[in-house]
Amino acid sequence: MTAKIRELTPQKKQIPEVLSTAIHPSVLKKLLIKNGVSVPGGALAKSCDTFQPQGAVLKPAERLMGILAGVQKRHLQVCQLRWDRLDRRYLPALVFHQNQWVYVEPDKEDRVCLTPPEGPGYQVAGDSLEQALVLWIRIPPEEPSMGSLLRSHATRLLSREIWKDKGWFFEVLVATIVINILAVASSLFAMQVYDRVVPTFAYATLTALVAGMMLVMGLDWALKFIRARITDSLAKQVDQAVSQHLFEHVMDLRLDTRPKSLGTLAAQMNGLEQVRNFFSSTIIFFMTDLPFCFFFIGVIYIIGNKVSFVYAFLLPVALIFGLIAQHRLRKLARQEVRKGHERHGLLLETIQGAETIQATGSGWRFAEHWKQITSTMAGYSFKNKSITSTTISSTGTLGTLGYVGALVVGVTCVETGTLTTGGMIACAILGGRIINPVAQSVRFMVQWQHVRESLEMINRLLEMETDRPANQEYLFPDVLSDQLDLDSVRFAYPNSPVVCIDIPKLSLNAGNKVVILGPNGCGKSTLLKIMAGLFKPSEGQVQLGGTNIFGLDKQVVNERVGYLPQDVHLFKGTLKSNMTLSGGIPDAALIEMAKLLGIDRIAADNPRSM
Repeated sequence: MTAKIRELTPQKKQIPEVLSTAIHPSVLKKLLIKNGVSVPGGALAKSCDTFQPQGAVLKPAERLMGILAGVQKRHLQVCQLRWDRLDRRYLPALVFHQNQWVYVEPDKEDRVCLTPPEGPGYQVAGDSLEQALVLWIRIPPEEPSMGSLLRSHATRLLSREIWKDKGWFFEVLVATIVINILAVASSLFAMQVYDRVVPTFAYATLTALVAGMMLVMGLDWALKFIRARITDSLAKQVDQAVSQHLFEHVMDLRLDTRPKSLGTLAAQMNGLEQVRNFFSSTIIFFMTDLPFCFFFIGVIYIIGNKVSFVYAFLLPVALIFGLIAQHRLRKLARQEVRKGHERHGLLLETIQGAETIQATGSGWRFAEHWKQITSTMAGYSFKNKSITSTTISSTGTLGTLGYVGALVVGVTCVETGTLTTGGMIACAILGGRIINPVAQSVRFMVQWQHVRESLEMINRLLEMETDRPANQEYLFPDVLSDQLDLDSVRFAYPNSPVVCIDIPKLSLNAGNKVVILGPNGCGKSTLLKIMAGLFKPSEGQVQLGGTNIFGLDKQVVNERVGYLPQDVHLFKGTLKSNMTLSGGIPDAALIEMAKLLGIDRIAADNPRSM
């Protein structure tokens, strides 16, 4: 029994030095400052003492995350990896060297500079660190400001298409000016009826006024119809141009930079319509309709003097309501839009992987995930609608309040003889022309938060690097040797410091048969994509015939380098269209290839053949 107890009792293992070594606040502060993060030295030292008690055994990443949480920097992302897996473009970082954590930053050539907690810094060769452990922090991108968002690529693209032909704006402006001037006629009609027709029952005058109003209403309807046709035509042109540009950009995206989730990518594309509609409508509104609020206040001042003060007071109050609602919806709208994109992505991925889901019986897991996302979105939507409806209702109440206030002030003016009864009614009618545009502007301000989030996502999509930038010239050599060379190639995915591929030298000739072996996730597929020019290496060059593969025209590369992906996708269309995706393939070559692959027998069983 004693022997068995000894056998079951584990021996005390020696704790690795790296798990018990504390991170000194001086080197951590240097790293934070270099990344643009300011932390008071006293608070950082206190957090280091609190989360690194004497003799504590912690994983380095957990140790660092605890310290950052102690100084309210939870948004910083921590990555722990070996030195040989680090992409040195992402330095500075912390590295465990000579039994202590030191600050490391790049130096000349292949050397790095190490700064210990105490003492002067020193230089070492980067390769000498070998398997040393590295702690790297990443600062998530900040939310773009209003100014930067309006200067973004997405906004410039929309603005360029909207203002490509400026003639529409002048036509809409003229129509809007006439429409708003005609609106004054309706108030003058009411004033004349109350002041001239009602006291004397002058039906001849009433007939003339009605005839004039019929002409005004006909002209008003025609101008509104023309304006709507102009704006609809503009929206159609902008939608076609921008959608085509965005689609072509997505087709040219570098495969290693695009979003990992196809659903997220599709959701970003869907946000374009909302942004386009918002911009085309708000430009017209804020440059044509809204300025006439001040025009109508001026007309009311001419007719009713003090009555105009009511609307001059209510105008900024309504705008303040809109700004308050916009501020409250800012974070809420972002969460709702992102959850909506997540749900859209889950739907697409579930449809694409339906076979796997059904074969593994994991449908319940996806259904539960869908339920959670939908429930969260419903909560966001409820709060959103509550704020929106409250703001719009409050603005509507301001309209009623303005009408009542105009009548109350108007009665006092009628009593003093400075305003007629007809003038009071005319001012009340014109007051509606002031509150309605303001209420509409409040709706735009509330809607802006959703549009802003969609605009940010579209802009992130447009800022992704394409496979072949349009402003670069490419070589199209007549003669090119069939030799593929990799020279000092290193590859890391965007925003990741982890090097996936590190190949000092590799050369392949046409006809070589090479087998790439390795466990799952070791980078075999990534290497093939780099060699085919689908992924761009972070460092080094991939050369085809002695020329950088990314300096050659895409057609030259496709003619000499073939790539078969792991998952083959069949597109909508015929067998022939799927076999000749790039076009330009003679039918004779197509038939020969179909026979070699045995596809001709599959086509023979189909009534449509190829």
